[in-house]
Amino acid sequence: MSTFEIIPAIDLRGGRCVRLLQGDFEAETTYGDDPVAMAQRWESEGGQRLHVVDLDGAARGERAHGSVIAEICAALRIPVQVGGGLRDLDAIAGVLDAGADRAILGTAAVRDPSLVERACARFPGRVAVGIDQRDGKVATAGWLDEAATTPLDVARCADAAGAAAIVFTDIRRDGTGQGANLAATVEFASAHGVPVIVSGGVATIEDVRLARAAFENGANLSGVIIGRALYENAVDLAEAVRVGRGEP
Repeated sequence: MSTFEIIPAIDLRGGRCVRLLQGDFEAETTYGDDPVAMAQRWESEGGQRLHVVDLDGAARGERAHGSVIAEICAALRIPVQVGGGLRDLDAIAGVLDAGADRAILGTAAVRDPSLVERACARFPGRVAVGIDQRDGKVATAGWLDEAATTPLDVARCADAAGAAAIVFTDIRRDGTGQGANLAATVEFASAHGVPVIVSGGVATIEDVRLARAAFENGANLSGVIIGRALYENAVDLAEAVRVGRGEP
């Protein structure tokens, strides 16, 4: 049986751990200035994988936190997946060489689908695709732009290329504490073969429980990313991991 992972998130901006409200760079909350210590905390509390986003890199179109990400990867035993500013094979290779288990392609997957194919061929099992949806459209460049491409178009490309996972984020829920848009995510995941990670808006342990139940009922899900709810103590990571394992 495939696994279902509970994945804490670290968003990097200006060297700090931050969270944005619905992807708005003007609506930022800072949660710490030591990303490595934060990563170690999430590992110590049971996180099964760490999700790291280089927000500055996403907005600029090039990696901005390479050294910090390398330090995080070196400090942890759990796998780390990294996105933000990865727009060519060299950038992808750089983050994987720095110790990341997976590189996540978001904007590049929309603008240059052939890059997904080439990256998956060169780094089999180590490339994921991030699809950030806002009102049915795919947001790019750190959620600052929108593309004409639909989420399912990007998913089909990821499927054909052999991507390891899709991180599906509902931007309207991200950072709001309103709960994950699980119904839409499950529907999206049913349309292709790449396992989907639920992202955006996870607010309570019930969100985790519902996602795990959907997984047990055959939904094409492989995990849940939790951000603000962990930082604001709305979700206990150790409890989330137990629920994610299907334990009572």
